[in-house]
Amino acid sequence: MEVRIWSSRVFLLFFYFLSIGIAEPVEDKQALLDFLAEVPHGHSLNWREGTLVCGNWRGVFCNRDRSRVVELRLPGVGLNSRIPPNTLSRLTGLLILSLRANGLTGPFPADFVNLAALTGLHLQLNSFSGSLPTNFSAWKNLTLLDLSYNDFNGSIPASISNLTQLAALNLSNNSLSGRIPEIQLPRLQFLNLSNNHLNGSVPKSLQRFPNSSFSGNELTPVFPASPSPLLPSQLSPSDPPTANSNVSKGKITESALLGIVLGATALMFVASTILLVLCYLWKHNRTIASGKESKGHESPEKAGAVSQDENNQLVFFEGCTFAFDLEDLLRASAEVLGKGTHGAAYKAVLEDTTIVVVKRLKEVSVGKKDFVMQMEVVGQVLHENVVELKAYYYSKDEKLIVYDYYSRGSVSSMLHGITYFCLDLCAL
Repeated sequence: MEVRIWSSRVFLLFFYFLSIGIAEPVEDKQALLDFLAEVPHGHSLNWREGTLVCGNWRGVFCNRDRSRVVELRLPGVGLNSRIPPNTLSRLTGLLILSLRANGLTGPFPADFVNLAALTGLHLQLNSFSGSLPTNFSAWKNLTLLDLSYNDFNGSIPASISNLTQLAALNLSNNSLSGRIPEIQLPRLQFLNLSNNHLNGSVPKSLQRFPNSSFSGNELTPVFPASPSPLLPSQLSPSDPPTANSNVSKGKITESALLGIVLGATALMFVASTILLVLCYLWKHNRTIASGKESKGHESPEKAGAVSQDENNQLVFFEGCTFAFDLEDLLRASAEVLGKGTHGAAYKAVLEDTTIVVVKRLKEVSVGKKDFVMQMEVVGQVLHENVVELKAYYYSKDEKLIVYDYYSRGSVSSMLHGITYFCLDLCAL
């Protein structure tokens, strides 16, 4: 009797695991097939009715029990048409929808209101047109919304304030017009409304963001020039000195003294860093010349770094808590912060709302071995006033370095009354 009971239990258990193994979201699968049938696409997708969706179809990701499709990522696959109604909107379990860098046209799909579970919506770099949705209340879970580089027009709806979880909003490079509404988004860390036709002034709720977030519009100055709060009031350069001036010709003003001290400190730090790099390289070359170093004596840290780099992966420094890879970094929403002698710096917002600064090095002719050594030296510079290097990437055609992002500005911005400035700390 016990043998029969145990046999039946084993059979039921086997049947249970077998059913899990072949489970798939049937309704979501049909919605995707309907979408594919009506939308021309340049790159072939391996979506076949006879194959399992979860773990097999390109760009489709399911939840653990394979009952729903929770992510659809189809960037740059050549989709060219409007999004057919009643197709993607049937994926009501969808958390992330990424259709960026395609040729999608038409208005913002009205039936996307059914996608109430969305946390990330990426429709940038398409040809959508028409006005934005008047009511954003349906997407209360959204943390990242990117509609940049389209042809959306009309005004920015005030209902965006209903996206209380939103951490990143990018509406740049459209044809939006009118005044910017008073948007109250306490969790918002990244905002880009640049290159539209917006006018009026920036509301107080958004004045914490840099000028670059609003450039390319017809707005009144976001941050009017005013004396720095750290310095005493000073005469305007156009005002002639008077007899009642508190500063005599024989004395250095407090601001000039502060500038001299800060300048000297910065020069000392740069000189020390360069000296440290040169000493390290000299010592390393001397060790190699004397035959004291061999591949078998490399430290585990160096060996690991080289191994990762050879696999064309980001190399993270010890203690770094970032959890993304090169692919995540390359598909992030980026904003140019500035350009220097050795390349441009970008503010990158990843799909999980992590914000980093990426320096893309140009015209830096340095070998892989020397590059890795210099990164190790710079990565060891730890100071409360210096942005810490977190990761780097090396290949023959691409060299990237990754820093933390700080939005509080710099000493230069305090001195000159500019509330936003990105300090480029890398000098290779």
